[in-house]
Amino acid sequence: MKLLLRMGRLMGFNLGLLAATTAWADYSKHELAEGFVQDMVAKHSFKADEVREILKRANKRQPILDAISRPAEKTKPWRDYRPIFIQPLRITNGVAFWKENQQALNRAEQVYGVPAEVIVAIIGVETNYGRNMGSHYVLDALSTLAFDYPPRAPFFRSELENYLVLTREHQQSPTLFKGSYAGAMGFGQFMPSSYRNFAVDFSGDGFADIWNNPTDAIGSVANYFVKHGWQSGKAVVIPAKFDGERELAGFNNIVPPAVSVSAWKKKGVAPTGRVNSKTPAIAIEFDGANGLEYWLGLQNFYTITRYNRSPMYAMAVHQLSQEIKAAKEKSR
Repeated sequence: MKLLLRMGRLMGFNLGLLAATTAWADYSKHELAEGFVQDMVAKHSFKADEVREILKRANKRQPILDAISRPAEKTKPWRDYRPIFIQPLRITNGVAFWKENQQALNRAEQVYGVPAEVIVAIIGVETNYGRNMGSHYVLDALSTLAFDYPPRAPFFRSELENYLVLTREHQQSPTLFKGSYAGAMGFGQFMPSSYRNFAVDFSGDGFADIWNNPTDAIGSVANYFVKHGWQSGKAVVIPAKFDGERELAGFNNIVPPAVSVSAWKKKGVAPTGRVNSKTPAIAIEFDGANGLEYWLGLQNFYTITRYNRSPMYAMAVHQLSQEIKAAKEKSR
């Protein structure tokens, strides 16, 4: 390393910066690695040397640690968050993606009961219809976060475990796939555990290829929604008004809907659209462009939050889906 640094100074490169970025780490020698290796042996019958060899090929990436430490978009108020996703180009691209994949989307609606516009909107929000699926190698991302990001290390070690299992199951190299800085993959940005539980081979070619095959991605998103409680033909949200005491209302508490619309009405959150008074809902308050706005989120709204727990994310997906549907109908 000292020789490389001297060479770098002579050649005008800052190899110290390069080392900080690339950090040629041998994760097989990390203090937590052997425990992970033995878990893979005991739980999944991997060979210890096989896992160690995979970890040797994983690189620590400082940009990944920097990215996960930055404030998330969900810290923005709704008036600033909404325009990130509800914009003309994303709507236009959504219509184009729908038309290009019409057959697969029609079949997904029939098989799973999830509207095409919702599937398209999820893929639009997550990756702009496959245009931005992430540039980090999944093995690097998950190893970096599993071993060098203590706040969520157990979660990412579990995802690394799932990733190694899924690549073995499908006879793929773990060094092959790219994704987000957090290890989310493909058109719909599935984490490895979600891939193993919900990805489907919707094209019937023997491999659920959510990275390159939009048909598989479409079927996988629809399956994910159904397995998380999507109710076919039901509404997502109902607009509401509020005249109660805010501290007693309990807004934006993302839990399975259990409080009825009539009970919310007694708390001052009254629907302004048609909905059965016995329908369970959660109350939503957003700081919108024109002031505070209120909604009652139904089961399908909650289902969208299983993809991302932010209520603003769920609303962005819903509203984008409606904009895409309207634009597609106009384009006929």
